[in-house]
Amino acid sequence: MTEIVASLPEEIFFDLNGGVLLKEEVKLSPHRIDDDLYILGEYHFDRVYGRYIVIYFGSMQRVYGHLSEEKYIKKLEDVVKHELTHHLEHRARERDLEKEDERRLIHYYEQHARHRGSRG
Repeated sequence: MTEIVASLPEEIFFDLNGGVLLKEEVKLSPHRIDDDLYILGEYHFDRVYGRYIVIYFGSMQRVYGHLSEEKYIKKLEDVVKHELTHHLEHRARERDLEKEDERRLIHYYEQHARHRGSRG
């Protein structure tokens, strides 16, 4: 992950005083229907701890652990960039990516409803 972060322009990290952290844990979404919706990364803004990003290695392994190393690293890079986009949008007072994440959650719920409906 160090190489991914080092490859990005320095300006992106402005005000990200807590940096990008890697936690070993698996984190399930509190919005999940089943145990199939993992949180891969999170952007945090805290008045005490500041701004920082957490990448959940355990979740990445559960979701993408079957991929080749090259594809896995690409997915990891995508997650880091996704969370950095949240950081940039937060600084700019934009919410486009938050809205996109909400649309993805709605799609997740729709997929589960269709799946349950086809079984019933």
